[in-house]
Amino acid sequence: MRVSVIVSAFVAALVGFGGTLAIVLAAAAAVGANPAETSSWVAAICLAIAATSAFLSIRYRMPIIAAWSTPGAALIAGFGSGIGMASATGAFLVAALLVVLCAAIKPLGTLVGRIPVAVAAAMLAGVLVRFVMALAEHAAASPALVLPVIAVFFIVRVLSPNWAVPAALVVGGAGAVLLGRVGPMPEFELSALVWTTPRFEAPVLVGLGLPLFLVTMASQNLPGFAVLRACGYVPPVRPILAVTGLASLASAPFGAHASNLAAIAAALCTGPDTHPDPRQRWLAGPVYAGFYLLLAAAGASLVGVFAALPPALIATIAGLALLSPLTGALTAALNEDKHRVAAVATFATTASGVTALGLGAPVWGLAAGLLIVGLDRLRRI
Repeated sequence: MRVSVIVSAFVAALVGFGGTLAIVLAAAAAVGANPAETSSWVAAICLAIAATSAFLSIRYRMPIIAAWSTPGAALIAGFGSGIGMASATGAFLVAALLVVLCAAIKPLGTLVGRIPVAVAAAMLAGVLVRFVMALAEHAAASPALVLPVIAVFFIVRVLSPNWAVPAALVVGGAGAVLLGRVGPMPEFELSALVWTTPRFEAPVLVGLGLPLFLVTMASQNLPGFAVLRACGYVPPVRPILAVTGLASLASAPFGAHASNLAAIAAALCTGPDTHPDPRQRWLAGPVYAGFYLLLAAAGASLVGVFAALPPALIATIAGLALLSPLTGALTAALNEDKHRVAAVATFATTASGVTALGLGAPVWGLAAGLLIVGLDRLRRI
């Protein structure tokens, strides 16, 4: 064990948790989670991340790093208004079950893999763009609070992209204190898991569960596998999907939306800065898991701290954290000329926020894109 292993794991945990917690809290608020359910959500997903990272890294002797689905949380925040925790939990379970089935049934995984990357990326971009667009609204409404946060984010991003969001959060917190816009701070308390009995409603399962599964696979698991391969590892795809899917199944009744492979956090733990010997970098996995156990224990207090901050600041941090995923999604959506029109149609439909027949915009965006892809293929026959 080297100090560099511990430092890399700590930075990965800090960036992954602190940089996107605001998005998870926005998702919890959208589905109507109360403070106890929100705390349970954060604690349960941290436990799932810790368990999967430790088990997979030790079992396969490679730095297999898990994380929560940040785009999935953004999807929930955009879709979930008014559906309630019980219905959301049902959707989380279905999304997790589909991941497990992809690991167990090879043809299903093949079928999912046939969805054009451009269409899946465009659906994700349509979900994320609304959060990024909100940055301008909050900057106009609360310039003294928001503008310094945005400025610090882009300045720090030039030096170190991984620290841009944490730095913006620190500056935003300090600004909120100076402006007198911080509520009462909570006392420290250990997190507690709260069981939510799932309710299975077809419109929510199709409108939220299916897109959550697709977004998690396309924007989290696939990039996570790519990071491992780029660093010279041969990841066991189906076992990883099975373990992360089962962890999501087990944690969903306690509020966790989806645990999956990490991409950015994984990149911090898989390179030579972690350990010069690639065969020893797996040690970062258990250390990373240890930090997430601490975060799980402190989840209730951390949720309370974020709840005391101004909503405009939380929304700003969320929008800044989603800038990079939005950029990547738009790039992937428009990369292939043959699917460009389908991708634009998917993006526009999803970004519109339209709801019809009980189904949300991501489903209609995906349907529009796939329909155009099908028509284009008929035209080429």
